[in-house]
Formats: sequence, C-alpha cells, structure tokens
Amino acid sequence: MKTDPRTFVLENTDLMRPPHVPEIRLHLASEAHELWLKTEEDLEELGLPPPFWAFAWAGGQGLARYILDHPETVGGKRVLDFASGSGLVAIAAKLAGAADVLAADIDPWTESAVAMNAAENGVDIRFTAENQIGRAVEADVVLAGDVFYDRAFADAIVPWFGRLAGEGKLVLVGDPGRSYCPKDRLEQLAVYEVPVTRALEDSEVKRTTVWRFV
Repeated sequence: MKTDPRTFVLENTDLMRPPHVPEIRLHLASEAHELWLKTEEDLEELGLPPPFWAFAWAGGQGLARYILDHPETVGGKRVLDFASGSGLVAIAAKLAGAADVLAADIDPWTESAVAMNAAENGVDIRFTAENQIGRAVEADVVLAGDVFYDRAFADAIVPWFGRLAGEGKLVLVGDPGRSYCPKDRLEQLAVYEVPVTRALEDSEVKRTTVWRFV
C-alpha cells in the first residue's frame, strides 16, 4: 500500500450514523462524489481499490436493520459477514448478541475500516481478507449486504450460498434491486425504504429487501 489505510480513513471520512441504522456510528465519506468519483489514476496513485467501505450501501443498511430488529436471528450464534465493507452488518450482528462475528472482505483497506468502526461501537469483530467463496464455513449464519451488483460475482456466489443453505446454515442477503439478484432462490423476509446518497445511487431512497437464501 502506498498510503497508510488508518490515516486515509481518518482524513477522508467523518463519523456518521447511517440514516436507517442510527444506533451505529461509522467512518463514512461525507461527500460521496469527492471520494467515490476519483479517477482510476487517482486511486492507483494512492494504491486504493474502489472504496466500497466508505459508504453505507442500501443492502447493508436494510440487512443491519433487520438483524437489530430481530436479534434472535444471530443471538448466541457464529456469524460470517461476507463482503463486509464498512463492517456495518457485522457490527449489527455483534450488537444483536452474536457469539462470534467474522467480517470477510478481500479489499485489504477494509480491515482498517472494520477495526475502526468496530472500536467506535464497542464491539469485537474478527477479520479475514481471504476469499471465502466456495469454502466451507464454520458459521451458523451467513450475512451479505448488496452483493448482486456484478454478473460474474453473482455467478460465483449464488451456488456457494445455495450449498451453504443446503447444509442448514441461515443465509441472509440485503438487496436494493440490483440487476443480478437471484429472486428465484430467495424467500422475502422484510422490505425497507432506505435513505441513500444520490451521488451513488441516482436516488434518495432505495426500496431494499432482506431475503433468505433457499
């Protein structure tokens, strides 16, 4: 890395409460266009992948809301938060009483963001940067917010999620109507109207569904 992640997070974010999950405070980009719309050259110069961790995406907010409102979903259980980003969903799971939470994300910058956000909320979350797709999972519950935005990525994770669900694990996803959401494999649990950043979503509110993978 060409830039220290912790320093970058502190200099480019503010502590904020996601509008749909005000119980949680996160280091988030205050002006989406300023960080998100940097050119690829700007990001490469910093050694920075696209900073998904700097925003509270609608799918993650919806899933985090569901977990906080239904703590029995994760209470006393082992949880994997897949493609964790800011750690929002992982933090919600821990606050809701999960026995153990592992946040997984292949972006190396995410580890610093998750650690800082977990500390801000007074919870202990483990982290792994290893790619989890296709692996056996020790967790009882697998959570994934906003992961169906890319066809290749969806094609990789759908059969994996299906296998995990077939093994008896609870697989929950939060999705605001992304193009590659496999609705034929999902059971609807809840629907929310989630405030979002127009610069990212071309909208101020996204209708977001929490699904159970079946």
